[in-house]
Order: sequence, then C-alpha cells, then structure tokens
Amino acid sequence: MTSNHKTWTFSSMRSKTRPALDEGENPFRRRLFSSFRNDRREQRSHEDGSSDLDKRRAFSDGGIDTNKGVFLPGEDSPDMGAMKRISTLFTSFRGKINKDRTSKEPELPASTELSPVEEKAKEQRYASGQFFFEYLVVVRPKKTKDGIYEPQINYQFPKKDGMVRFQKEEEEKTLKALTLFCFPEGVNWAPLTEYPSETFSFVLTDVDGTRKNGYCRRLLPDGKGARLPEAYCIISNVACFGLFSKIFDEVEQRRKISMAMIYPFMQSLREAAFPAPGNTVNIKSFIPERGTEIISLTRPTDSWLEHVDFRTLFRCLSDDEVLQVFASTVLERRIIFIAEELGTLSQVIHAVAVLLYPFIWQHTLISIVPEILIDVVMAPTPYLLGVQKRLAHLITDQTDLLIVDLSEGRKETFIKCIGDEDTILPHKLRDEIKQALSAKNDKSSLEELNRVVPEAFLPFFIKTVGHFAKHITRKGQDKRGEFQQLNFCKAIESKSTRKFVKKFVQTQMFDLFIQEMEQRPASQDGKGIFERKIAEYHKKMREKAKKQ
Repeated sequence: MTSNHKTWTFSSMRSKTRPALDEGENPFRRRLFSSFRNDRREQRSHEDGSSDLDKRRAFSDGGIDTNKGVFLPGEDSPDMGAMKRISTLFTSFRGKINKDRTSKEPELPASTELSPVEEKAKEQRYASGQFFFEYLVVVRPKKTKDGIYEPQINYQFPKKDGMVRFQKEEEEKTLKALTLFCFPEGVNWAPLTEYPSETFSFVLTDVDGTRKNGYCRRLLPDGKGARLPEAYCIISNVACFGLFSKIFDEVEQRRKISMAMIYPFMQSLREAAFPAPGNTVNIKSFIPERGTEIISLTRPTDSWLEHVDFRTLFRCLSDDEVLQVFASTVLERRIIFIAEELGTLSQVIHAVAVLLYPFIWQHTLISIVPEILIDVVMAPTPYLLGVQKRLAHLITDQTDLLIVDLSEGRKETFIKCIGDEDTILPHKLRDEIKQALSAKNDKSSLEELNRVVPEAFLPFFIKTVGHFAKHITRKGQDKRGEFQQLNFCKAIESKSTRKFVKKFVQTQMFDLFIQEMEQRPASQDGKGIFERKIAEYHKKMREKAKKQ
C-alpha cells in the first residue's frame, strides 16, 4: 500500500525525504518515521470535532481519574486523546518480527474464565471505572533452530475469546510487540546462573491514539544451574508505576513457590475495581504456610505523581544536572538518556516528564528503545528516549541533541549537548528552584520527594506563565476564549523571564494547554487545578509577607 505523504529514510546520519515507499522496502520504517511529521495545526483542525480531552494525552495516562487532579483544569473524563508519539509503534511489527513464529504454551494452570453473562455484567459494573489490568503475559527467551534465543510469549492471562478476525490480528501484533519491550536486547541472551530482578515500564500507542501501559518484572526462576530469565508483563489502561511494582512483589513471591500460585492472585486482582486517588482496595490472597492474607493497594492522593519515583532521578543526577535536563525538556528538544538498567531508564524519563506539570510532553517518548528500533534516534523532531548503554555507540554521532549518561562510574554526565542548557532558564528562577530542592537529601523518602520536588518546580511555571487566565478573553459567556499572546508576554516585567516565555509559548505543550483553556466552558474559568495552585501560591506568599 502506497502513501501520498512523504516519508523519512536515513541512509546516513542526516535525514532526507523521498516520495514513496519503494517496492520491497520494510513498511515498518515508513510508518514509524512518518508519524514524526504531523503538523500540529493540521492535527488541531482535524480534531476540532472531538472533545477537548481528545486533543491531549499525558505521558503516563490511560484511563486514570483525570477529574481528581492529574493534568488539566476542568477535566471530567478519563478518555484522553492521542499525543505526538510513534503512533504506530506496536501495530506494524510484521516487517520486523517473523509472522509465523509461534510458541508452545507450557502446562500452566488454566485461568478461571468468566461466562459471557458475568463478563458483560462486570464490564457494565466498571464502565465508569477501570480494571486493574487487561492481561498478564509471561515472556521467555526460546532457542531457535539457528541457535539464538528469541523472546516469546509462553502464557497469557486471561485468554480472550469471541474476538472477530481483525481484533485477533491486532491483539497478536500487540503481544508480539511486547516481546520487544520485555527483552529489548533482542536475541542477545544465554542461560544465566545469577540475574537480579528488575522492574520497568513502557507505553504502547496505537494508530488511533489508544494507549496501553506496560509494566514488566524480569527475574531468574528458581532452580539449579544456568537458566533463562523470564518476564512478567502486565498490560493496563491505567498508569500507576508504584502500585504495579507492589503487585509484582506479590507475583515474585508466588513465583518462588509455584507458577500455579500466581494466577489465582491475578484473577482476584482483575475482579477488583481500580481505586480512586487516595483510596485503597483490599485483595484476598492465599499462600501455603501463611494462609489467607489481605493485600492492601493504595493510590496516592496526588494522582499525577503516581507514575513516578523521583529517587532514581536525583540519585543519578545532581540538582544542577536535573535543571539542565529540565531546561532542555521545557524547550522540547531531543534528549536521549543512557543507562545499563532498564528500570533506571524508565523511572528517570517518567520523572523528567512530570517536572513539566501542569504541561504535558506532547512528542515522542520511549522509555526503553528496543535494539530493533534504534533508528528512532535519527528522527528530526523532539523526543525523550531511553537507550541501553551497550547501544550508545549507535547514537553518539547525532547532532543538536542532549545525551545524558545515567550510568554509575561515568566520566561525564552530558556526552553531547548544545551548550546553552545552563542559560535557558532565567537565573533568578533557576536559583529559586535549586534552593527549594535543597530541602531534600540523599535519605529523603519517596513521600518527602513527592512533596519537595513539585514545590520546587511548580512555582517556576506559576511565576512565568501563571497569569495566562487574565489574557484569555471571551465575547460571550458561551463563546470560545481567545488568548492574547502579545499582551501576555508584555505583562511580564522581568526581561530575562520575558525572553524565556517568548520561547516557551512557541512549544507544543504550551500551545495545546492554551487551546484547551480557550475551549473549556466559561463556567470552568478559575476552577482548574493549575489555577487553584496559582491561587494557593499567591495566598501563601501574602501570608508570608504579612509575617515579615
């Protein structure tokens, strides 16, 4: 199938365009890089008929309770739209993965399936909520006839029956894509005697913007002698890394006893409703020698922080280095993070994206780039990418980007940079962020960091663009608002701050944020989360001034 659009090809370290897909060329490359060139204005006009929430997607969204205070003021629906990423990342692997590859399912306990009537009733019951997860898969490297080890799915829970042909095909492509992210090293595997378990996450985005969050725990099964690791991967529409990490702790405990112990626990979890922010759900679980236990799973009150762990970010980078990364991210540049551990890559990238709150990274974000997709580093548009250190030699020839080495014992943190990262932010505001971050230390808990870090970075946006609402005018109560950008910039007294803001208003994250503020009902003005934070901040400053 040919396309009328130009597509990207990379015969060297620079990009060029060509008119169409040549016969015999791998369609995956065409579809992968064509997604980088969507004009945001075209996207906006195309989506005008959609709801406001369909125009924006958080880096870690997917059905979470947005009206509880995740990202956007005035949100009342969990159905968030597609953001600019690799929109066809997991729907076009036929050219990269052997279509005929199959794996024999091991003799594992059969899942307890619900009858069609029960399943329908359960779907209705949670129509306004969420299941904890869509399915669990077990992925293991399997030796092929060529003597190499390819990751393959050995088990899926629950099995999905009653799907029509195209649904089965889409699910098959999704499941094949999972193997790439569970074992991004590809075929470079061999039996091991020791392997520490690690947990990481990734996001799959379909052509239509449908997103699925992947949570993975890789471990070495109990046994004697050399053996292959296996990965337990949970696919969910909800984003809550901390909560799913606790679930994997339970899975790992049960795996040490018996594979059969995992599935009753996952069935109980699947039958439970996903709790609202700040709430707890209790799961009954039985383990031999311990009897029946109650496992409590609690979501953080601030749901926009539930997919992030700041400890890894500040363990790998100093405060000054974090500020330089933040500055590059704010201006939507190309940034690559390098590390040996998959968990380090995924946790740092998600943490960096959260620093942008209340704005949302709108471009490509791949926390772990599989080796087979390494060409994505040559894309000309903004991205946040995580690359394993063994592949670093494939990316260091790139220009106009920031490459951040997170590995221990590194000689330098910034392998490549543009050179102005330390001058992007207004110096006074930069120093204020650094001063606020000094309230933490190496022993700070996750809860302490979740308080200190937002209190350090959120005031930056309050002081730079917090006056946006004053410059959105309406000609009528039911009319769409119009953002007066010129007056908005002129209202800033500080020259250095005004210089920064003039650049920031050109970013897509700010553009889409303002667009949604323009389109929301006038009755919601002043009631958004960011606006409440602005009001709270100014109130706090007034009280502080009175005391002085």
